[in-house]
Amino acid sequence: MPFYEFRCQKCNKTFGLTLTIKEREKGKIVCPKCKSKKTEPLFSPFFAKTSKKS
Repeated sequence: MPFYEFRCQKCNKTFGLTLTIKEREKGKIVCPKCKSKKTEPLFSPFFAKTSKKS
């Protein structure tokens, strides 16, 4: 599953979430610190988590 980074526009906290593409498209991202829904995506390198060990 892809890993996405976001920044809260209310408290300015940067946080990352592992989401499915469907979850990401819904856009209901909540800041874990202040629970605000005013978040913006950050551009970062691609990172994906898999269930297989390498």
